[in-house]
Amino acid sequence: MPYTIKLTDDFKTKALKCFKRHPDVYERYKKTMVILEDNPFHPSLRLHKLQGKKSDYHSVSITMSYRMIIEFIITDKEIIPMDIGTHDEVY
Repeated sequence: MPYTIKLTDDFKTKALKCFKRHPDVYERYKKTMVILEDNPFHPSLRLHKLQGKKSDYHSVSITMSYRMIIEFIITDKEIIPMDIGTHDEVY
């Protein structure tokens, strides 16, 4: 796998809360993580850099309604998920 995903305890807590509120998202999340690890530039992820107060981060789409905010360190090939939820919850 070309990239390493590092899950922090904070993200794990946020993800568990998200999956309790939105259990239908879990299967799509798992698929997104596999694609993200293999090729973060895959078109289905719609990877893009954020602006404003979150300009240090990127966003990927889990579904049309759900997003994941990530710290994307290209030089070290690391991806650190920071937040997960609906568009309004993470922005």
